[in-house]
Amino acid sequence: MFQLFKALQSSMLVKVAGLLLLTLLLCIPLAEINSINRERGRSQREAAEELAATYASAQTMVGPVLLVPYVERWVEPLRDAQGKVIGQEARSKEMAHAVFPDKLHIEGSMTPQERYRGIFKIPFYTLNATLGGGFAAFDPKSVAHSEADSRIEFKAPFVVFYVSDLRGLDGSPSIAMSGEGLRFRQRVPGLADNSWLADGVHAPLTGAALAAWESKAPLPFEMKLSLVGQDTLSMVPIAEETTAHLSSPWAHPSFGGRFLAAKRDVTPQGFDAHWRVSSLVTSAREQVRAGLSDRDDRSAAAVVATAAAATAAHAPRNLGPLQTFDVSLAQPINVYSMSTRAGKYGALFIGLVIMAAFMFELFRRQRMHPVQYGLVGLSIALFFLLLLALSEKLAFWLAYASAAGASVLLLGIYFSAVLQSWKRGAGFGAYVAVLYGALYGLLASESNALLLGALLTFGMLTVLMLATRKVDWYALSAGNPRPPEPVVPEVAPSV
Repeated sequence: MFQLFKALQSSMLVKVAGLLLLTLLLCIPLAEINSINRERGRSQREAAEELAATYASAQTMVGPVLLVPYVERWVEPLRDAQGKVIGQEARSKEMAHAVFPDKLHIEGSMTPQERYRGIFKIPFYTLNATLGGGFAAFDPKSVAHSEADSRIEFKAPFVVFYVSDLRGLDGSPSIAMSGEGLRFRQRVPGLADNSWLADGVHAPLTGAALAAWESKAPLPFEMKLSLVGQDTLSMVPIAEETTAHLSSPWAHPSFGGRFLAAKRDVTPQGFDAHWRVSSLVTSAREQVRAGLSDRDDRSAAAVVATAAAATAAHAPRNLGPLQTFDVSLAQPINVYSMSTRAGKYGALFIGLVIMAAFMFELFRRQRMHPVQYGLVGLSIALFFLLLLALSEKLAFWLAYASAAGASVLLLGIYFSAVLQSWKRGAGFGAYVAVLYGALYGLLASESNALLLGALLTFGMLTVLMLATRKVDWYALSAGNPRPPEPVVPEVAPSV
């Protein structure tokens, strides 16, 4: 029995199997670290939601739109129980007609700001914009009759402007139409209470603006707006031709929505973007018209957020997700997503480091105890925990360099003692440093991560196979380790 135990103890096959088992066991602390990382990521999202609830959320902007309320009157025959006409009954209903700008140009700058909830930093912006354009002369014949032989009586129109979170308005927006300054008021009258467009603001036409509308003259306008929002600004192209020009010192924008920027210039000093959208390519107008009588309890922002859930089964009035063009102040590096990506390579890293330690044992005939292998694997696992903790306080590259440097230094010192040579310890530390450098390259090049990861794995396997191509594994398994024979270069015989 003792001989069998001694044979198993010296068997290389048993040792390799034990190292594989140890690598699998070390995946347990890696899984716990990844769980902590996911929990911190959820806490960051909750912090953003809390700031959205208490300060301002992402903003969706619609308008300005000219809303013309009217009463449609008609007469219906009054019948008795037998269906015989016994008189006439006057009927009426109040409706509203939306007039959209011929042209709308949005000229603005987004000033970034960052707010904190605990340790979490959430990006916000202040938009200072000028919205210019004009409405064509109003034609009463453009309003369709919903009843036969009806008569339409128009009321004084008003300008409607919608933002998804009114708390973000920095002061009251101002609008001048036909040279007349108009004053905005809360909500939009005449619309259903649960219509998302009713949550906007309105400005009745007065003075010169009302006189120009009554004389069926065009109505040019200019609107000044200061708006605070979280992360994303969405703009709805409602004009015949909508153009926009936004600039910001934020160097990491993300452009989205249905219409991407036609021209954009992103530099370390910020971004400059232009949009141009024609009404021929968007159904935004129909969506806004649907909002005039929409009985859906969702806000316009909710319609945008549920774009992925929109299906053809919706009622005809619901035209799906609100069509917008967006810009977001994206985080240059999300430390939790980067830490999650790094953690995915944790098992591979532990395996590569244990493999290197095993190669030292194999070629230097320096036996290592399983406890020593376990400590080496734990030091690699703790690197990912240290990276997560430091990245919450430092820039990610600095946190990565600090965590990797501490890990390399620890392993170099430890292996200098284990291998009884500071040169061997320094060599092992250099090997681990190369691995950390390769991992950072994988993280920095997200689009090429799969290719680089495959090349790294293939390269390490190639080195392992070439280094052990002359090892007599049967002799090693039998407890008689024999290092590979040195390769002697061939020398041509002398003549």
